[in-house]
This record gives sequence, structure tokens and C-alpha cells, in this order.
Amino acid sequence: MTIHSSLKLSGAAGGHRNVWTRMERIAALKKAGRWKEGDRVEGLRKVRTSFKAKAKKKAAEPKAEAGAAPAAAAPAAAAAPAAKTAAAAPAAKAPAKK
Repeated sequence: MTIHSSLKLSGAAGGHRNVWTRMERIAALKKAGRWKEGDRVEGLRKVRTSFKAKAKKKAAEPKAEAGAAPAAAAPAAAAAPAAKTAAAAPAAKAPAKK
């Protein structure tokens, strides 16, 4: 008996596999330098099967812009410390009267 077409999973064949065959594990261990010819094929070490891609940081974008226009970045950098000190001055409160 076959499975009904409405019950089939569309992406089941192309999904992520979390178990590797022995040959895939040996290839990964060879690449990492943890397996040599002549080593036993039974009792292989564990091998990670998936790696998460790291998200790119937003700090990489300003560096690219700073390299394109270094003269424009210098005045902006000089204005930033002045703005911080000006903003900090009103925040200071006078001593409370009793």
C-alpha cells in the first residue's frame, strides 16, 4: 500500500541529515586531521554534522564607508565627543535644598 499524496512531505528528501554514514565521518575526520589510513573504522569519534552560519555584524558596514571617505569621517568623530560632554552637563543636578 502506498502513502496518499496529501500526506507526503514535500521537502523530506532534501532536508538536513543529522546522521552521517561511516565514509562521510571518515572523510570529515581526515579533513580535520583526526583519522589516518590504517586506523580502525569501528568506534569512530563524534563528528558535528551542522554548523550555524554566524550573522554579519553591522560594524563591518561603517568600516567600509570610513575607508571610502576618511575626510568625512574625521569631522563626525570629532563632533561626537563634544556632543557627549554637552549632553552630560544638563544631566548634572544641583544639590537639593533642605
